[in-house]
Amino acid sequence: MENKDIYAQANELEQHLGDIYKDIGKMKKKLVQLLEENKRLSLENQQLRSMLKKDQPDTDKIQEENPPSPVIGEGYDNLARLYYEGFHICNVYYGHLRTEGDCLFCLSFLNK
Repeated sequence: MENKDIYAQANELEQHLGDIYKDIGKMKKKLVQLLEENKRLSLENQQLRSMLKKDQPDTDKIQEENPPSPVIGEGYDNLARLYYEGFHICNVYYGHLRTEGDCLFCLSFLNK
């Protein structure tokens, strides 16, 4: 094997290693995104389960005693309650857990 062949082969291996490192970097970024999404969904799931456990017995009793009747502003009250429980009510992030404080879109919607 000549020196040129060995050098060419070393360059080719170096190129392959560079491609592998790029692929590993992409996989690590995707893994971080998946872990963040998993954490966010776990928190949201935990919050929803605690709300469900807390509200379940009261809701059953109220529905048995008084059938639901439509009230003006009931939808607004429900959206306000959802917002103050930590969920977005704006059309941009509706239903997602609010993790970084107040949302200007949601607040402007509530102030209408």
